[in-house]
Amino acid sequence: MPAARLLRLPRPWRALLDAARPPGSLRGQLLRWLILPLVGLVALNAVSLYRDALDAADIAYDRSLLSSTRALAERVTVREGKVVADVPYVALDSFETDTLGRIYYKVTGLQGETVSGFEDLPPVPKGVPRSDLYPALVRFYHADYNGEPVRIAALLQPVYDDSMRGIALIQVGETLDARRALSRRILVDTLLRQALLVLAVATLVWFAVRLVLRPLMRLKHVVETRALSDLSNIDASLVHKEVRPLVDAMNGAMARMQGLIGSQRRFIADASHQLRTPLAVLKTQSELALREQDPAALRALVGAMAGTTDAAIRLANRLLTLARIEHGGDTGQSAPVCLAAVARQVGLDLALPALHKGIDLALEVREGADTRVLGQEPLLQELVSNLVDNAIRYTPAGGKVLLRVGRGESGVALEVIDSGPGIAAQDADKVFTPFYRAGATLDANPGGTGLGLAIVREIADLHRARLALGAGPDGQGLKVEVLFAAAPTES
Repeated sequence: MPAARLLRLPRPWRALLDAARPPGSLRGQLLRWLILPLVGLVALNAVSLYRDALDAADIAYDRSLLSSTRALAERVTVREGKVVADVPYVALDSFETDTLGRIYYKVTGLQGETVSGFEDLPPVPKGVPRSDLYPALVRFYHADYNGEPVRIAALLQPVYDDSMRGIALIQVGETLDARRALSRRILVDTLLRQALLVLAVATLVWFAVRLVLRPLMRLKHVVETRALSDLSNIDASLVHKEVRPLVDAMNGAMARMQGLIGSQRRFIADASHQLRTPLAVLKTQSELALREQDPAALRALVGAMAGTTDAAIRLANRLLTLARIEHGGDTGQSAPVCLAAVARQVGLDLALPALHKGIDLALEVREGADTRVLGQEPLLQELVSNLVDNAIRYTPAGGKVLLRVGRGESGVALEVIDSGPGIAAQDADKVFTPFYRAGATLDANPGGTGLGLAIVREIADLHRARLALGAGPDGQGLKVEVLFAAAPTES
């Protein structure tokens, strides 16, 4: 298995590490991703240039070494049947002057005897190929001589006279001092040039990144200098088109925030207005009670004050419930909830008010039906309670309220049907607005708050349920249907 596969983390762990690691500086990341690969490429290029320069230097020094070998071969002749080499010291001095290193040579005769030079000069190793760069029969090889590395050229030189002919071997070696000095000079020159190149490119990249990021810095200044109350759109033309989706998302978020703030302001204004009425009534009643001397009348005023207080408490509780739901105040995690059980409990809780008003409150659940929905039980209980409470309040004495829960192909349906005044078609959408009350309901329940259906709508939206209003049986009364998606079956 490749090493890269062994060191690669599983996808969940990599996602966790990416999420835990902050992005850091955009300028720093751009510079790292541009400069570091560039340094790597320049390093590879420097190695390639260095090797090419060394190869060129080796070719040049080998050519010089071959020239020395050829000059020595010209002085090898045959005299009286023997191979002789006339090598004056002046020639060797010229060799050393030309190559800037120490020279060793050896001339071998036709029978392998040493004719002249250093007898212990290393022989040609087996398997060394002939050089194809030159027409001469020459071989180049490296060896160690007197504890120093040397480069040796071995040239086969034909020799002959009238009595004999054959091939002599001329070897000329030189130390690597000059080659090493040239290699160091090439390396230093290459690294210096590449370092200057990297520095120049890094400087250009730094200025380019700074220039490219200038629109982002301008956007940062615009956002920082904005007033807290300024939620207007940011001009997307301030930045590059790749960043404009981010600016558009910011504008969308500010628009939603502006709508939320406006909704909160309207809610606070409406709530303060609604709370001011019962408080004013309560203050008036308390002032009358303070001046009242008749015990019977005083008792009646205290009873009225209790009723006003109950109405104010009910209004405040519903306001708090609506505010919590509107602003995402979940009461817990979603879980499978039996809607039939919730409806049965609400029916038991509200049976007494229905009995006092003479209303026939009935619960209809098909036996064995799976009525589980995915949601939050306290909120679902609030939804059913508001619907049934509204039905009881707006249904005249002697009427009927039916609470039905069933399972269909499209999900789990909750229906609350009453025999009250109903809601006109023109008011069907408005009744979900907080504090709005339809004209037909004012006479049936003068003390209503206009928050019941608003709370129902918010809870239904939170559970992604479909809410519909319609007429009851025979076109009389009101039918409210809430359709939930069924909870997934447990495997």
